[in-house]
Amino acid sequence: MTYRYKAYQLSNIDKNPELQSHVPQAEIEEMKVVAHVLPHKVNNYYNQEIIDWENYQFDPGFRLVYPQRDMLPPALFEIVKEYLETFSDKEERKIFLNSIRLKLNPHPAGQKTHNVPIMDGLELHSLQHKYAETLLIFPYHAHTCAAYCQMCFRWPLFVDDEAMKFTVGKKINIQMEVALEYIRRHPEITNALITGGDPMVMAPKLLRQYIRPLFEANIPHLQAIRIGSKQLSYQPYTFTQGKKAQQILQLFQEVTDAGIHLSFMAHFSHKRELETESVQEAIKNILSTGANMRTQSPVLRFVNDKWQEWAGMWKKQTTMGMIPYYFFVVRDTGAQDYFAVSLERAWNIFRDAYSRVSGLARTVRGPSMSCIPGKVEITGISKIFGVKLFNLRFLQGRNPEWVGHPFYAKYDPKAIWMDDLQPVIGNKFFFEEEMPIFDKAIGSEMIPLELMPTKNEPVPQIPVQMLQG
Repeated sequence: MTYRYKAYQLSNIDKNPELQSHVPQAEIEEMKVVAHVLPHKVNNYYNQEIIDWENYQFDPGFRLVYPQRDMLPPALFEIVKEYLETFSDKEERKIFLNSIRLKLNPHPAGQKTHNVPIMDGLELHSLQHKYAETLLIFPYHAHTCAAYCQMCFRWPLFVDDEAMKFTVGKKINIQMEVALEYIRRHPEITNALITGGDPMVMAPKLLRQYIRPLFEANIPHLQAIRIGSKQLSYQPYTFTQGKKAQQILQLFQEVTDAGIHLSFMAHFSHKRELETESVQEAIKNILSTGANMRTQSPVLRFVNDKWQEWAGMWKKQTTMGMIPYYFFVVRDTGAQDYFAVSLERAWNIFRDAYSRVSGLARTVRGPSMSCIPGKVEITGISKIFGVKLFNLRFLQGRNPEWVGHPFYAKYDPKAIWMDDLQPVIGNKFFFEEEMPIFDKAIGSEMIPLELMPTKNEPVPQIPVQMLQG
């Protein structure tokens, strides 16, 4: 039988059969209030094959994709609820709701202020270049997903406001010409990450227009293409059913046949997402093209905040031929407070799971915080001269010299993010002295590696003209 995709959002939430059959109307009305602020989408696959509706209150999939009252601060929820009950004008509502969204840190980690590259004096809003080796490409047609994770740090892409999105314009050929020229000018870039949203929601014809230019350009230093996607969890039939699945798999095969490393970065949030026949078939099909698959997810309260869940996922993933990659801390945006666990608890979950899997699964790294300066990993909690500390290091940094550099923060049992931590000595971490050179105020074109400050050198005074090319 051919599977037909059906999505349910705020606009048709009252026609969602599983939701209407199992959830009290009062709870659904609260969902609607939250969904006016934080985008909501689910589909019939996830409803019917993943969520246990008889125990929906405790189901990890339900908590992942359905808005909950507590995802907004109590006072903010009441303000939004009262406004929606009082005012109905569409444009006025849009202005009001965007003002609420701006209170939720909609673009964390410098996505719009630090990561946008510059070429020939122009900001390239369809690209991001935070780490030297990796260029992110945001297809206009991938500003959505088959379903929405309620903790997603790119949730602003899904709201009805072009200003919230990264990409300006729909002309793929122009976007890719710009991306390729930027890559040619930056020999430090070894891989391109096509991301979103989810690029796998695009029709194969559109996906091909983004991927094919990358491997046909024959840029010697571009060695790998990555695709960031949760489509295996939300719509695995994309890779198993019909002509479109064949076209996608053929495209993947063309990449690997061209000698380019293709890595499918798969997002799995809990074990059930790995257990259906359709997802298992989809994974086999992708691996058969010569692509490899790496897995990642944040640790989320109510969804996967038990070590048993992670150990089970990593074991299952390695058995299926995938490589556990990242264990993230949920980002400082949107519904962070709802999903966050303390950094101490995140570390304990990671350590307990890590200690119970074989070396094949110990490729995973974490807990990792993707913050403005880079990916900061918690490597432990220790006592030095009787003082309890967080042990930290960079897995990635705006300055590559920071990577692997150990540093410490004062222990705080309530901390859930990097901004909650305080240095042990002084009032700044070592990297904060260097951060001004990455500030958009003086230009955000990637600084040449030879001009990066090293651990043993003072920060150079780089002229603005040099940063702007």
